[in-house]
Amino acid sequence: MLVGWMFRSFFVCVGILVVLSGCARHETRIMETTAYCGCEKCCSWERGSWKHMKLDFWKRYVSEGRRTGAPYTGRTASGSEPVEPHPGLVSSDTLRHPWTIPARIVFPWLWLERDGTIAADTRYYPFGTRMYVPGYGWGVVADRGGAIKGPDRIDLYFDSHEKALQWGRRRLEVKIER
Repeated sequence: MLVGWMFRSFFVCVGILVVLSGCARHETRIMETTAYCGCEKCCSWERGSWKHMKLDFWKRYVSEGRRTGAPYTGRTASGSEPVEPHPGLVSSDTLRHPWTIPARIVFPWLWLERDGTIAADTRYYPFGTRMYVPGYGWGVVADRGGAIKGPDRIDLYFDSHEKALQWGRRRLEVKIER
């Protein structure tokens, strides 16, 4: 009985050490960050096709690049819907913006933290690579852009064009989880 208790205590201590030490490796890198949204300016799409004399206004088509004329779905290169990060109910954002607590309590889907969408060069950062960008939060590489080349450049997704313009272009120290 005493031996069983000692083994359980040992495994609990090892488990706590593994959790506290963290299993993921972190790397920091100075990166140039820009912003984009799902609008026609940022993602190069237009309503209606000249093939249909622009009568199909409700449909969206790619307007630039090698896929010109193809239907535009708004999905990322990995096939997911792009999202802006959400800090969740218990976070440092809640302390900075306490007036958001009632809305976060009323709507249960706001309780959980959600990572944002990042576009990066997938030769350096494969889909699923998690990054922390100061001022943006945690994000996951799920997209790639035509102008995103090299290991020092990423593009952050925002829900509106105004937020993307506010972000602009910034050089920041980004934490990369490998």
